[in-house]
Amino acid sequence: MSPTRRTTRRSLARRRVPRAAALALLLATATACANDVPEADWSRGLLPDHITEEAGVVQSLWNGAWIAALATGAVVIVLILWASFFHRKRRAKAELPPQVRYNLPIEMLYTLIPLVMVSVFFFFTARDSEVLSKVDGDATVKVKVEAYQWSWRFTTTVNGKTLPPVAGVPVNDFHQGPQLVLPTKTKVEFDLSTDDVIHSFWVPEFLFKRDVIPGIPEDNPGRKFQINTLDRTGVFAGRCAELCGVDHSRMLFSVKLVDKPDWDQYLATQQAGSAQ
Repeated sequence: MSPTRRTTRRSLARRRVPRAAALALLLATATACANDVPEADWSRGLLPDHITEEAGVVQSLWNGAWIAALATGAVVIVLILWASFFHRKRRAKAELPPQVRYNLPIEMLYTLIPLVMVSVFFFFTARDSEVLSKVDGDATVKVKVEAYQWSWRFTTTVNGKTLPPVAGVPVNDFHQGPQLVLPTKTKVEFDLSTDDVIHSFWVPEFLFKRDVIPGIPEDNPGRKFQINTLDRTGVFAGRCAELCGVDHSRMLFSVKLVDKPDWDQYLATQQAGSAQ
C-alpha cells in the first residue's frame, strides 16, 4: 500500500471519530429532552394507554392491522422456506424442472387474496373513521382550540357558560404550557381554528390527532370532533404535530383530567375569577 493511501485513510478515520461523537451527543440530548413521551407497552402495540372511548376504537383497528400484517408475513416466510428447502436444485439431477407458461389457479389466488385483504382493511378503516369524525352537538363541555405561532388558546364553554380563556407561549416543558382542564366520564366537543399556518392538535393518549387548517368556516364540520373521556385522572402532554415554524417544537400544552368534585371546584374558581 502506498504512503499516500495510508495517510488518506488515517485522515478519514480522524474525521469520523468527531462526527460519531457529535452524533451520539445529539441523540442523547434529543432523548433527554423528550420528557413528554408517554409510556408504551407491547401489549398495546407500543401505543400509550388511552384516556378516551374513541381511542379504544383506534387501538382495536391498530391491533387488527398488526395481526393481519404478522399473519401475512408468517405465511410468506413459510412459503419462502418451503420453496427453498423442498424445491432446491439437486446435485444428482441436472435437468430443469417442467417449464410452464402460466398457472391459472395460482394467478387467481395471488390476485384475489390481496384484493380481499385491501377490501377488509378499507371496510374497517372507513367504519372507524366515521365513528371518530362523528359529532353529536349535544356535549355539555365544548372547547374552542385556537392555534397560533407558537402556542395555544383554550376557551371552554360548560352548559352555555364560557370560562376565561387559557393562552400560552412557547415553552420547553409541557407542564409550563397552557393547561386544558376536562372532567372524566364526559362528552367533550372540540372546535379547532387558526389564523396563520397549518398546525395539528395532538394528545398522544387520545390516539388521535387533527390538523388545524386556516380558512375553514366556523360552521364547517371539518373543524370539529368529540371525545368521551374515561374515568382516569392525570396530566397528559400535548403538542403540535405539524411543522409550523421556528418554535414548533416548543408548541406544548397539557390536558388535565379531573373527577367530578375537582371539576366542580375548578368551575367555581374560574367563574369567581371571571366575576371579579
